[in-house]
Amino acid sequence: MTIPATPDAHLMVGTRLARDILIRSAERAAALVGRTGRRPCLATVLVGDDPASATYVRMKRNRCHEAGIDSRYVHLPAGTGTAELVTRIADLSADPAVHGILLQHPVPGHIDERAAFEAIAPAKDVDGVTTHSFGTMAFGLPGFVSCTPGGIVRLLDAYGVDPRGRHAVVIGRSPILGRPVGMLLLARDATVTYCHSRTTDLPAIVGGADLVVAAVGRPNFVQGTWLKPGAVVVDAGYHPGGVGDVDFDAARAVAGMLTPVPGGVGPMTIAILLEQTVRAAEEQLGGAAADPLAAGRPRQPDQ
Repeated sequence: MTIPATPDAHLMVGTRLARDILIRSAERAAALVGRTGRRPCLATVLVGDDPASATYVRMKRNRCHEAGIDSRYVHLPAGTGTAELVTRIADLSADPAVHGILLQHPVPGHIDERAAFEAIAPAKDVDGVTTHSFGTMAFGLPGFVSCTPGGIVRLLDAYGVDPRGRHAVVIGRSPILGRPVGMLLLARDATVTYCHSRTTDLPAIVGGADLVVAAVGRPNFVQGTWLKPGAVVVDAGYHPGGVGDVDFDAARAVAGMLTPVPGGVGPMTIAILLEQTVRAAEEQLGGAAADPLAAGRPRQPDQ
């Protein structure tokens, strides 16, 4: 899908594309039911009662319903330990009625989040959070991508942004956002620079970027004065009050294209999650469809 030009064409809005992905996912889910008599099922695990996390889980469950996907909700108390959480996730991994597993993150601080992620079976890692998923993505092998990075790539595609040969700066190095989005851009032949909290002279580095992905987790962190005129800016942050990691008003006066918050990257994250859930069900039940992100994986061998 290519988004046509509009008076606000410099805004890369994700809502329309996400809706298109959800419609096609619903069609595939219905076709799977027709072939197998079974609906795709996403199990969502929430530990504790963080209001923001509870809201995200509710949104994902609502989108599941819209797409014809069954949603199994596992809510564990905040005091749940790592061992108990790992056991619950392992049980879901072994359950043939569950095709995808989402552990809502972040989890409470006393839990080993990485251990919990690794309890998800690779075939059900539809959120793309395990080391297996990161490895398959980096090496261009079949698997699931992290949902926000995958959504960012699809959004760039829809707006005709080709990263080939461009200098992309990723601000953030988390294993489920910053690192994987850099790998996906590298797969599209971008020259990628990772920046983080210890980067020296960050504004100067950002100022040389053709494409900036802000995933630092700090509100209004990226300033308009840092940006190269005409740069493409993707804001992957979200903070209370609908604020992202980029100073939106200042960036809009400089950037060639940028994503709004909300309505940019956020809707794409959920859409990719449900698309990958349907694909997981197809692969587990038979009749897998083509991976829409396969074209973005690295060539082998590397050149």
